[in-house]
Amino acid sequence: MVPTKRNKLMSFFDDASLAFLPSGAAGKDGKAYSIKPTNGDGDFTFSRGSNLSATRVGADGLIEKGRENLLLQSNQFDTTWNLQSGLTLTSGQSGYDGLNDAWLLKRTASGAQFMSQNKSVSGVNTYSVYAKAESGSWMFLIGTASGYPEAYFDLSNGVVGNTAGSSIIEANIESVGNGWYRCSIIFNDSLSQFRIYPTDGNASTDGTTEGIYIQDAQLEIGLAATDYIESGATTGKAGLLEDEPRFDYSGDCPSLLLEPSRNNLFPYSEYIANYSPAFGGVVEYDSTIQTPQGVNGCYTFYDSDGGAYARIRHASGGFTLNDKITASVFVKGTPNSQMYLGGEYANESCIFNLQTKTLATQQSNVESYKIEDYGNGWTRYSVVSIFGNAQGNGTEYSQIRVSGDSSNKVPLWGWQLEAGSYPTSYIPNHSGGTITRGADVCGGAGDASTFNSSEGVLYFEGERLSLLGDKRTISISDGSVNNYLYIQFQGVSNTIRIFYKTIEFGQVLLLNHNLSNELGLNKYAFRWSNNNFSLWINGTKELEQLNGSTATSSVLSELNFALGNGFDKFYGNAKQVLTFNTALSDADLATLTTI
Repeated sequence: MVPTKRNKLMSFFDDASLAFLPSGAAGKDGKAYSIKPTNGDGDFTFSRGSNLSATRVGADGLIEKGRENLLLQSNQFDTTWNLQSGLTLTSGQSGYDGLNDAWLLKRTASGAQFMSQNKSVSGVNTYSVYAKAESGSWMFLIGTASGYPEAYFDLSNGVVGNTAGSSIIEANIESVGNGWYRCSIIFNDSLSQFRIYPTDGNASTDGTTEGIYIQDAQLEIGLAATDYIESGATTGKAGLLEDEPRFDYSGDCPSLLLEPSRNNLFPYSEYIANYSPAFGGVVEYDSTIQTPQGVNGCYTFYDSDGGAYARIRHASGGFTLNDKITASVFVKGTPNSQMYLGGEYANESCIFNLQTKTLATQQSNVESYKIEDYGNGWTRYSVVSIFGNAQGNGTEYSQIRVSGDSSNKVPLWGWQLEAGSYPTSYIPNHSGGTITRGADVCGGAGDASTFNSSEGVLYFEGERLSLLGDKRTISISDGSVNNYLYIQFQGVSNTIRIFYKTIEFGQVLLLNHNLSNELGLNKYAFRWSNNNFSLWINGTKELEQLNGSTATSSVLSELNFALGNGFDKFYGNAKQVLTFNTALSDADLATLTTI
């Protein structure tokens, strides 16, 4: 039987000493798992930071965030929740999910009777509760104090009643079947307590015997009530966790996404209404539009007076002349509009035709732009500009300007401004200030028994993020820069370097190769053995040196997406990493880097 590509590939996996293949089940908080060695010695340690600001594209094509239910005992209302004396609480009720873990909250006295939990939050948040009518049909939700966002919900027919409060953004009610509704209020405020009232009607907190069923309360950062997360004595978390590696499905197959630390300088990346529109601009919330995250609710923007362009903008400080700044935003559909995106100073914007999803004009201080299809009708537009404010105050006025009219409303989501020469993945920001996504750090895979210092192959399939910036490295070392070998991407020069060095013999090899498509997805294999060093790229031997000695003892003990000392970290997408403890033949290396 003639070997197939799949059979040959599986043979390489069988022969590898370490095999890392990203997939949805290949990691957890603090770890990225290799499939070989099978005892866990080949697993990477992983870190990024202490918040939930990172995102990825999931296997369903949607942007996945880290999510957290900030309430404690979110469905154990007889614990950390405070019950006023004019209420009773009975557990074991039939819930919306078919389980008997709902609660009956019932009045026994008149007046403003409520159940509450103390929790301090600020910025844009969503407070939600599942509820069903019993002897009463109205529920009142409120957050205190400050702007007092509040809403009444009619549980008999599924409509939102009166809303009030200077900080409320939106109130929603969604039927989930069998008389149950999920009721939510979205607000932008600093609050310290969240309440649930059974009431006798709209705009009333009174009553005497009214009761409602309740279940699964949630308080979360952002503009939408997402899938419920159970919490207990600590907050509940789901989605992409703080130190969880990001297996990103932007392409056909998942890759490990590694990025530098970046700040989203826009204080509200989804709450577009925060940015005051000008020149006839109108911002409206539409609860029916599904976002790139897969939840409903985002803002639209249009020009109401038929002028040249309506505008929203935000001022960010801290820049110096000629800094590189990247602005990006997601747009849904193909409205018959044009959009300016970028800075206001010194020709720092691009004009995009949103109907054709093409560039119309690139201004002189724009270095580059991107138009990326994110699926589900969403396109991400990004512009890298050179800061040209010669006034010297370091302030960048970033803008979105659109043409068109009310029949061509432009859905906007995920507005991002970051210092840097290329766009990185979306960083949600609902804080009112800036928010930082920490750098992805991945390394420490293997031990001295995993690698053969005298001969072997390091195989890497992936793509780097940008030609600009420092060197980017995949290495096997002893945890230092005394004994190591690497494949390295050389800054802005389109150059790939392979290097082998040991204390025993000193520098044995340093070879460079120019690669025209360095930013593309490529397959690399570095072979080392006595008097036989080579670099293979996409089926072709690009570099070869037939002299030089390798170590006679084991000096290599860990694989890192960086040098052994942690410098020159690799940033990009890693599709596969394999190591071999024998120097594969030319024929095998050609096959390995072609499959």
